[in-house]
Amino acid sequence: MRAIFALLTSVVLSLGLSLSASATPVDTYEFKSMEHQKRALDLAHSLRCPQCQNQNLIDSNSPVAQDLRLEVYEMVDAGKGDQEIIEFMTSRYGDFVLYKPRWEGKTLALWLGPLGLLMFGLVIGFFFIRKQRVSQVEVQEISAEEQKELDKLLKRDS
Repeated sequence: MRAIFALLTSVVLSLGLSLSASATPVDTYEFKSMEHQKRALDLAHSLRCPQCQNQNLIDSNSPVAQDLRLEVYEMVDAGKGDQEIIEFMTSRYGDFVLYKPRWEGKTLALWLGPLGLLMFGLVIGFFFIRKQRVSQVEVQEISAEEQKELDKLLKRDS
Protein backbone atom coordinates (compact mmCIF):
# COMPACT_ATOMS: atom_id res chain seq x y z
CA MET A 1 0.00 0.00 0.00
CA ARG A 2 2.87 2.33 0.82
CA ALA A 3 4.45 1.69 -2.57
CA ILE A 4 1.25 2.65 -4.40
CA PHE A 5 0.92 5.81 -2.30
CA ALA A 6 4.56 6.76 -2.99
CA LEU A 7 4.09 6.14 -6.71
CA LEU A 8 0.91 8.25 -6.86
CA THR A 9 2.59 11.03 -4.89
CA SER A 10 5.57 11.11 -7.23
CA VAL A 11 3.29 11.13 -10.30
CA VAL A 12 1.21 14.01 -8.92
CA LEU A 13 4.32 15.99 -7.94
CA SER A 14 6.03 15.49 -11.29
CA LEU A 15 2.84 16.42 -13.15
CA GLY A 16 2.44 19.54 -11.02
CA LEU A 17 6.05 20.56 -11.56
CA SER A 18 5.86 20.04 -15.31
CA LEU A 19 2.71 22.15 -15.56
CA SER A 20 4.19 24.97 -13.52
CA ALA A 21 7.39 24.93 -15.60
CA SER A 22 5.46 25.69 -18.80
CA ALA A 23 3.49 28.58 -17.28
CA THR A 24 4.21 32.01 -18.70
CA PRO A 25 4.64 35.12 -16.61
CA VAL A 26 1.65 37.44 -16.44
CA ASP A 27 1.89 41.21 -16.31
CA THR A 28 0.12 42.48 -13.23
CA TYR A 29 0.52 46.19 -13.86
CA GLU A 30 -2.52 48.21 -12.81
CA PHE A 31 -3.27 51.11 -15.11
CA LYS A 32 -4.87 54.38 -14.06
CA SER A 33 -7.61 53.96 -16.67
CA MET A 34 -8.82 51.55 -19.31
CA GLU A 35 -7.85 54.07 -22.00
CA HIS A 36 -4.24 54.00 -20.76
CA GLN A 37 -4.29 50.22 -20.77
CA LYS A 38 -5.55 50.08 -24.37
CA ARG A 39 -2.96 52.64 -25.52
CA ALA A 40 -0.13 50.84 -23.73
CA LEU A 41 -1.10 47.45 -25.16
CA ASP A 42 -1.40 48.89 -28.68
CA LEU A 43 2.04 50.48 -28.33
CA ALA A 44 3.58 47.28 -26.96
CA HIS A 45 2.06 45.35 -29.88
CA SER A 46 3.62 47.78 -32.37
CA LEU A 47 7.12 47.60 -30.87
CA ARG A 48 9.49 44.70 -31.57
CA CYS A 49 11.49 43.00 -28.83
CA PRO A 50 15.17 43.91 -29.34
CA GLN A 51 16.30 40.47 -28.17
CA CYS A 52 13.81 38.19 -29.95
CA GLN A 53 13.35 37.17 -33.55
CA ASN A 54 10.25 38.93 -34.90
CA GLN A 55 8.17 39.06 -31.72
CA ASN A 56 6.52 42.13 -30.30
CA LEU A 57 6.82 43.17 -26.67
CA ILE A 58 3.55 41.47 -25.74
CA ASP A 59 4.34 38.09 -27.30
CA SER A 60 7.91 37.86 -26.05
CA ASN A 61 8.78 36.30 -22.71
CA SER A 62 12.36 37.55 -22.61
CA PRO A 63 13.45 39.61 -19.60
CA VAL A 64 14.23 42.55 -21.91
CA ALA A 65 10.68 42.50 -23.30
CA GLN A 66 9.22 42.33 -19.81
CA ASP A 67 11.26 45.36 -18.75
CA LEU A 68 10.30 47.29 -21.88
CA ARG A 69 6.62 46.42 -21.46
CA LEU A 70 6.74 47.76 -17.92
CA GLU A 71 8.53 50.88 -19.13
CA VAL A 72 5.90 51.46 -21.84
CA TYR A 73 3.12 50.95 -19.30
CA GLU A 74 4.68 53.42 -16.88
CA MET A 75 5.30 56.00 -19.59
CA VAL A 76 1.68 55.80 -20.77
CA ASP A 77 0.42 56.18 -17.20
CA ALA A 78 2.79 59.13 -16.76
CA GLY A 79 0.96 60.88 -19.58
CA LYS A 80 3.60 60.69 -22.31
CA GLY A 81 2.37 60.61 -25.91
CA ASP A 82 2.72 57.69 -28.30
CA GLN A 83 5.25 59.50 -30.49
CA GLU A 84 7.32 60.44 -27.45
CA ILE A 85 7.42 56.81 -26.28
CA ILE A 86 8.35 55.60 -29.79
CA GLU A 87 11.12 58.22 -29.99
CA PHE A 88 12.47 57.06 -26.62
CA MET A 89 12.50 53.42 -27.73
CA THR A 90 14.13 54.13 -31.10
CA SER A 91 16.76 56.38 -29.54
CA ARG A 92 17.61 53.60 -27.12
CA TYR A 93 17.33 50.53 -29.39
CA GLY A 94 17.36 51.92 -32.93
CA ASP A 95 14.82 51.57 -35.72
CA PHE A 96 14.88 47.79 -35.25
CA VAL A 97 12.15 48.10 -32.60
CA LEU A 98 9.71 49.46 -35.19
CA TYR A 99 7.72 46.94 -37.22
CA LYS A 100 6.97 49.64 -39.80
CA PRO A 101 10.19 51.53 -40.54
CA ARG A 102 9.98 55.27 -41.05
CA TRP A 103 10.04 56.86 -44.50
CA GLU A 104 13.66 58.08 -44.51
CA GLY A 105 16.59 58.03 -46.88
CA LYS A 106 18.16 55.03 -45.20
CA THR A 107 14.93 53.02 -45.31
CA LEU A 108 14.03 53.70 -48.95
CA ALA A 109 15.37 50.29 -49.92
CA LEU A 110 12.94 48.68 -47.46
CA TRP A 111 10.00 50.61 -48.85
CA LEU A 112 10.87 50.66 -52.56
CA GLY A 113 12.85 47.41 -52.82
CA PRO A 114 9.86 45.09 -53.24
CA LEU A 115 8.33 47.39 -55.86
CA GLY A 116 11.67 47.56 -57.72
CA LEU A 117 12.04 43.77 -57.65
CA LEU A 118 8.49 43.36 -58.95
CA MET A 119 9.13 45.80 -61.82
CA PHE A 120 12.43 44.06 -62.66
CA GLY A 121 10.67 40.67 -62.73
CA LEU A 122 7.90 41.99 -64.97
CA VAL A 123 10.41 43.46 -67.45
CA ILE A 124 12.41 40.22 -67.56
CA GLY A 125 9.20 38.21 -67.95
CA PHE A 126 7.99 40.49 -70.76
CA PHE A 127 11.20 40.09 -72.76
CA PHE A 128 11.33 36.32 -72.13
CA ILE A 129 7.73 35.79 -73.27
CA ARG A 130 8.25 38.07 -76.27
CA LYS A 131 11.35 36.12 -77.30
CA GLN A 132 9.44 32.84 -76.99
CA ARG A 133 6.60 34.11 -79.20
CA VAL A 134 8.99 35.34 -81.89
CA SER A 135 10.89 32.04 -82.01
CA GLN A 136 7.67 30.03 -82.23
CA VAL A 137 6.35 32.06 -85.17
CA GLU A 138 9.41 31.51 -87.37
CA VAL A 139 8.88 28.48 -89.63
CA GLN A 140 11.96 27.21 -91.39
CA GLU A 141 11.62 25.91 -94.93
CA ILE A 142 13.81 23.02 -96.03
CA SER A 143 15.42 22.83 -99.42
CA ALA A 144 14.71 20.16 -102.06
CA GLU A 145 18.00 18.41 -101.31
CA GLU A 146 17.18 18.24 -97.63
CA GLN A 147 13.71 16.92 -98.48
CA LYS A 148 15.22 14.14 -100.63
CA GLU A 149 17.63 13.23 -97.89
CA LEU A 150 14.80 13.17 -95.40
CA ASP A 151 12.70 10.96 -97.66
CA LYS A 152 15.67 8.66 -98.14
CA LEU A 153 16.07 8.37 -94.40
CA LEU A 154 12.42 7.64 -93.96
CA LYS A 155 12.55 5.13 -96.85
CA ARG A 156 9.85 6.86 -98.80
CA ASP A 157 12.02 7.12 -101.90
CA SER A 158 12.03 3.95 -103.95
